Amino acid sequence: MASSQCLENPPTLTPICGEGTVQVFGGLNTYVTGPSDSKLAILLISDVFDKVAAAGFLVVAPDFFYGDPVDLSNPQFDRDAWMKAHNTDKGYEDAKPVIAALKSKGVFAIGAAGFCWGGKVAVQLANSYDIQAAVLLHPGLITDNEINEVRVPVAILGAEIDHATPPEQVKHFGEILSSKSELDCLVKVFPSVSHGWSVRYNVEDESAVKSAEEAHEDMLNWFTKHVK
Repeated sequence: MASSQCLENPPTLTPICGEGTVQVFGGLNTYVTGPSDSKLAILLISDVFDKVAAAGFLVVAPDFFYGDPVDLSNPQFDRDAWMKAHNTDKGYEDAKPVIAALKSKGVFAIGAAGFCWGGKVAVQLANSYDIQAAVLLHPGLITDNEINEVRVPVAILGAEIDHATPPEQVKHFGEILSSKSELDCLVKVFPSVSHGWSVRYNVEDESAVKSAEEAHEDMLNWFTKHVK
């Protein structure tokens, strides 16, 4: 289940540069950008960064919320009902046909990046061999068991100020992953940032922009290393 804190930083399908198109993948409306003939793909859950596409990856960001995004401006918005309707287990199941659709196009290597709510989905995907690598950025509530079951290279980028996954928890996950000698992992806590910092930040705040760009670079480097 996603943390209520994630609702303060709701993931979106809004592209930063607007260079992609909306297509149907696995039955879901999906924002797609990057070279259509690429055999390497990244599943973003749920924000799009065209810089990933510019690196040569086919990037897909499905609408896992079926056109029903978080609306905190509505005083009648029911958080509990929304989270029940859009739970991460359903997100994981919805991701499977998207991955199948990518493979049907000839894609042979897939990475998954999960932000906030999507971090929970990405770690579930990392418990299988359906993907080749995962990056979890300020993820929602993740269990020790899910980290124990990780089977592919995984990077966890956490925030120093985060009630959903506090830095102590991120470091604990790192200890679990480090015990798996056969598994490559990266665990990093970004100082002086809050939950959602990599996608929700003040563009006029030089420090905030620098931290977000560093996280994006770490994510891209991880995929370049493992999705090939």
